[in-house]
Amino acid sequence: MFASNTSEMKRVAARDFEDILQVNIPFSYIQLTDVSLQCAIPVFEGLFPTAHDTTMQTLLYRFAQWHALAKLRIHSESTLDFLEETFKILSRQLRKFRDTTCTAFNTVELPKEKAARRRRFTQGTEPHGVALESNGPRTRRFNMSTYKFHAMGDYVPTIKLFGTTDSFTTQTVSFIFFVKFKDLCCSIGRTRSPSLEVILSTNLQARHTSTASQT
Repeated sequence: MFASNTSEMKRVAARDFEDILQVNIPFSYIQLTDVSLQCAIPVFEGLFPTAHDTTMQTLLYRFAQWHALAKLRIHSESTLDFLEETFKILSRQLRKFRDTTCTAFNTVELPKEKAARRRRFTQGTEPHGVALESNGPRTRRFNMSTYKFHAMGDYVPTIKLFGTTDSFTTQTVSFIFFVKFKDLCCSIGRTRSPSLEVILSTNLQARHTSTASQT
């Protein structure tokens, strides 16, 4: 069941972001057939001043375009190249949104976030050095330095490695990483398991040596 207020959604998963991007908008087509338009663009249309509205509409379109390509169940070299190019365009639009639209508005934390912060401060669980500010809400800025944005650039190489996004899960990737990690531990030949940094650096050095010998 989709929430009626997206700002109050908790523990948002990938399917929730998909529902937000593809919100259903019912309307009548020639007053005979009920059709559901699956797009968030009309929902946001006109909410911002003209200049920022254009930026917002373009951003939503690029997100929908990237999402459609990323979920394709059959890929070719041309569709993967298109997905890669679409991601670059989307990234530029995101930076434009961050640098122009986001800086033009004073955005603050939600009431539930403010209440949770005050509750953590009262309980003494707030991170060390963070003082309780005034009774007003804390300023919040759009943050692109998160894993969700970082992982978007890995979709094309991941699809090439594991197949289309409907053919694998995080469990598949975790299992393959575990097997590789175990093989690396055995290849080093130590009685005590080395740290992850030692394993990765040893493997990287071996790859560089192998590449250099081939050239």
